[in-house]
Amino acid sequence: MAQVMEFKLPDLGEGLTEAEIVRWLVAVGDVVAVDQPVVEVETAKAMVEVPCPYGGVVTARFGEEGTELPVGAPLITVAVGAGAGDAAGAGAVQEPEESGSGNVLVGYGTDHSRTARRRRVRPASAAPAPAPAAPAAVAAPAAPAALPVRPAGPVPVISPLVRKLARDNGIDLRALTGSGPDGLILRADVEAALRAPAAVPAAAAAAPATAAAAPAGAERIPLKGLRGAVADKLSRSRREIPDATCWVDADATELMAARAAMNAAGGPKVSVLALLARICTAALARYPELNSTVDLAANEIVRLPSVHLGFAAQTERGLVVPVVRDAHERNAESLTAEFARLTELARTGKLAPSDLTGGTFTLNNYGVFGVDGSTPIINHPEAAMLGVGRITPKPWVHRGELAVRQVVQLSFTFDHRVCDGGTAGGFLRYVADCVENPAVLLRTL
Repeated sequence: MAQVMEFKLPDLGEGLTEAEIVRWLVAVGDVVAVDQPVVEVETAKAMVEVPCPYGGVVTARFGEEGTELPVGAPLITVAVGAGAGDAAGAGAVQEPEESGSGNVLVGYGTDHSRTARRRRVRPASAAPAPAPAAPAAVAAPAAPAALPVRPAGPVPVISPLVRKLARDNGIDLRALTGSGPDGLILRADVEAALRAPAAVPAAAAAAPATAAAAPAGAERIPLKGLRGAVADKLSRSRREIPDATCWVDADATELMAARAAMNAAGGPKVSVLALLARICTAALARYPELNSTVDLAANEIVRLPSVHLGFAAQTERGLVVPVVRDAHERNAESLTAEFARLTELARTGKLAPSDLTGGTFTLNNYGVFGVDGSTPIINHPEAAMLGVGRITPKPWVHRGELAVRQVVQLSFTFDHRVCDGGTAGGFLRYVADCVENPAVLLRTL
């Protein structure tokens, strides 16, 4: 007899608590193999194809395309074993036993190191549960001050990030009504409470919530997914980090000449971004204060032992910041290859969540957009970011004479809590010196 297995949205790692269904890859009645991708979802960090750990016949799908589901919500049910075709219309769902794949993604799949659990069988007549509504379709909760507080007891929230967001902003979770399955409180519920006014007059509280007035023909674009994640991070950076920016123009003529000589010597080509990254890692070795983060809970500055270098990459989905692990241990060729690999993954939307997290310092080459300067916003929770404008011919005084040189503007934004202007200025000046005279870098290689 076939067993109907329920496959839930797995933990996709790095603290992600929900994902939006972008595209179903299977239909009800399809036969799937173990670890076959069944749905493509979009998290706040990346597009992910989710493989199912069971092989059999798909009996139900939960959620339409565009629906946002919390981690742990049902995705599909699969009839496994003999008689799977007959079970395709049955509603019985059983817990996994010794079948299925290993932990393909974090937090799901079968674990053969544990003994089999006792089955839990739902009545065969029970219809599959309806897909949970997307948080965006649920009315925003009213301000905490205007809501009754639940009695003491467990609060329906499973995400530690949601709890921390509420705690950091003084939101009482007991005062919120969750929009997830069974009243589960999601991040969107807390954010909606933060956007609500602190106090609402009684008459206004009784009136239904309405969207802000907008001119005729205005387009509303949901601030969710990657765009929402970028907005959250940049807002948090501005809210928490007392940043300051300094900048300098540098003559990059010698750097460009050195790169041309490297590439003319044969072997893999070296990119300008890789040379700038190598300069950054050397500068961070001299100024380790800037490869750090601030632990607000402990009121401490945490200096980090490794440089995991993020670089800003513009894609069709928006701005992403892939991370080159252990950049301080790589030479220019290795950095060039890793930048190319991650950029291609970003372009095709195949970056894993782990490729987009864990950075300690960010390099932002906005010169590719044809602009000279900018004031970078620090990539929270990092402590600094170097911005690089376009390298372009400009009049420059060289050896006492006016000449046309390849000039670039370097801008450096830093967290003033981790260092003072002297340290930031020293870092930026060292970077500029290496750009103007690459031989300076040889002293640290």
